[in-house]
Amino acid sequence: MSHLWSRTLIVLATTLLCQCAGSFGSGNMGGPTVEERKAQIAAEPKGDYFVGRRYYVKKTRFWGYVRRPGQSWDRSKLVVMREDKKRTPDRYPENGSGNQRYGFDQNYEYKLNGYFTGSKVYDPNSNQVLPEFMLTGYEVLNRQPGWIFRPDDRYDPYRITVYSR
Repeated sequence: MSHLWSRTLIVLATTLLCQCAGSFGSGNMGGPTVEERKAQIAAEPKGDYFVGRRYYVKKTRFWGYVRRPGQSWDRSKLVVMREDKKRTPDRYPENGSGNQRYGFDQNYEYKLNGYFTGSKVYDPNSNQVLPEFMLTGYEVLNRQPGWIFRPDDRYDPYRITVYSR
């Protein structure tokens, strides 16, 4: 009986201490219901552009998630932006203030013009090899769109917690 009790405590402690983002509980990003999000995506006009969601995690160099209009976020790709033709909207110093700092646009949703270059880029701070997206233009669509992949998404500015599962 003692062995069973200690095993139960270990499982309970592990569960409480190792909560992965979104594994249980409510998220902290807010936003629409799942049905509302599906309807929003289905209503997007078709065209030769992309939808991007800025995902800022301190000290990383990826930009965020990019998908085609009408596709779910589960089909999006985490990308590194190439800025030869157009700079990203948050191209400011990391120690700036307010809207004058790198990453101020965390979770903004954009209409993006550009293309995938076919190259892969290594982000040493996140230890990922990611597709490169050549940005040629952008327009802000929504400054508070809420969760990306599911309503229990939890944002943490110091580690990667929002990803397609």
